[in-house]
Amino acid sequence: MPDVRLTSSQGKWILLTTILGSSMAMLDSTVVNVALPRIGEDLGANLADLQWTVNAYMVTLAGLILLGGSLGDRYGRRRIFVTGVVWFAVASLLCGLAPNTGVLIAARALQGVGGALLAPGSLALIQASFHPDDRGRAVGLWSGLGGIGAAVGPFLGGWLVGGPGWRWVFLLNIPLALLCVPIALRHVPESADARSHGRFDVRGAVLGAASLALVTYALIEAQQGSWTVVLSAVAGAAAGVAFVWVEKHHSDPILPPEIFDSRQFTAVNLVTLCVYAAFGGFFFLVALQLQVVAGYSPLQAGSSLLPTTVLMLFFSARSGALAQSIGPRIPLTLGPLLCAAAMLLMLRVGEGADYLTDVLPAVLVMGTGMVTLVAPLTATVLASVDSSRAGLASGVNNAAARVAGLVAVAALPLLTGMGPEAYQSADAFGAAFEQAMLICAGVLVAGSVLALTFVQRLPSDCQRPACRTHCSITTPPLEGVRGRKEIT
Repeated sequence: MPDVRLTSSQGKWILLTTILGSSMAMLDSTVVNVALPRIGEDLGANLADLQWTVNAYMVTLAGLILLGGSLGDRYGRRRIFVTGVVWFAVASLLCGLAPNTGVLIAARALQGVGGALLAPGSLALIQASFHPDDRGRAVGLWSGLGGIGAAVGPFLGGWLVGGPGWRWVFLLNIPLALLCVPIALRHVPESADARSHGRFDVRGAVLGAASLALVTYALIEAQQGSWTVVLSAVAGAAAGVAFVWVEKHHSDPILPPEIFDSRQFTAVNLVTLCVYAAFGGFFFLVALQLQVVAGYSPLQAGSSLLPTTVLMLFFSARSGALAQSIGPRIPLTLGPLLCAAAMLLMLRVGEGADYLTDVLPAVLVMGTGMVTLVAPLTATVLASVDSSRAGLASGVNNAAARVAGLVAVAALPLLTGMGPEAYQSADAFGAAFEQAMLICAGVLVAGSVLALTFVQRLPSDCQRPACRTHCSITTPPLEGVRGRKEIT
């Protein structure tokens, strides 16, 4: 049984290294969007290149994150976590040195692989190392301190882009890794699941990632109308069908189909798809809208969204407690509607928009909506399956959110008619942005209707810290238990 106490020197080092590791991935997800206009200007990129700058990372991360948790269970959580941190840092160096968009996109895909290795391991190390009496407090500190990092991220990203340059958005990860790896090797005990058995579902992981990549390519390049786009769409669909077949017949699949036997679990993941598709599109496009149309600097654009994360940092625990007392249906119905209202308020953000009267109201309503729904969504996911499958359920929900985000980033420019050079024209981008916000609002309303119709009224009995406190604005939290077994 894990016996490290939180008050011990070793406990503090473990907490520090896990926060540093997770902060690398969290910072990357919040600062890159702010840098997109400058990346496009410096590298001569079109809109499709900017979409790939975001989605190349998301494709590999979403496709491999479940496999990353399984690798940690089998080969050692510290080993895979450290490997992920080093991999992420090397890929970040390649991003920072990229001479053109092709190299940058390839390096971003490699970053996603590193993220898939380190993200599950960060919280799993806490669960596997700390004494049960200290585990809840350790997770709470991990979430809260990580939330501070998430809050600082957009501000820091804007300062870096406007000052030293956009390349430092990626190069910043290197000193974090240089600090994180030695601490992990020196102070974090190795742990693995002796009960891990069976063959790895590598085919499933590869097919899942390939399907995402091919479908994303087809969506991003669809305006070309070429045979390559058609073939990519067909191949992506075929890979998706093959993925489902493999998961049904593999002895130890990364995505066991029977987990969806729970109607509650299925319903909440459908809500997740709607909610995080809207969030993914919103945060991708708003960073561009504020700079291209409203004329904000990168620092101003990054700082503009800060209140959203601050609200989540201070109020998500109270939201989780409230949902536990009244049940998940009301928060999961009301939260998306508030976020939809925020999308509509963003329609006021045009050329010369004033922050206090035009931007801040939308940001505050968005933060209130996210506070209302994110913690209850996580709690409902974890409470809808047997506790022995909490890690798997959390991983599936996290992957669903990432898939929804990458599809939104790929599809929204197509649906709104954004051309390759749209982000270089304030009028063209502003018109498309308005359509995109209406689409995102509609998707959120659909999520609200799903929650009202299918989410059960039974209150959640989830007592895990991840159910109560969460501060990331891009994905649900990952539960520290991986695979299908509890860490003991």
